[in-house]
Amino acid sequence: MNLQPLNDHIFLEPVEEVKTTKSGIVLPETSEKEKPMTGMVVAVGPGKLDDAGKRVPMSVKVGDKVLFKKYGPDEIEMDGKKYLVGEESDILAIIQ
Repeated sequence: MNLQPLNDHIFLEPVEEVKTTKSGIVLPETSEKEKPMTGMVVAVGPGKLDDAGKRVPMSVKVGDKVLFKKYGPDEIEMDGKKYLVGEESDILAIIQ
């Protein structure tokens, strides 16, 4: 992807996870509407400017698997693939 996000914006590739109950029932995606999702970071901006004009470095880097708010990032499509673009504050955690 030939793209450089601005400020504290992050491009994510959503990771589709199939949820199955202990009894083997596959849950549809709509059953988890309010829960956060996971994704892989594919591009990050340089970070926000603070009040003094200094750049605040990003907490995530390309390749990190992260947990993010379901309704935080916006969905876009580029080159036939779906991506999510959001701000660093949409990221809840880095999955280790």
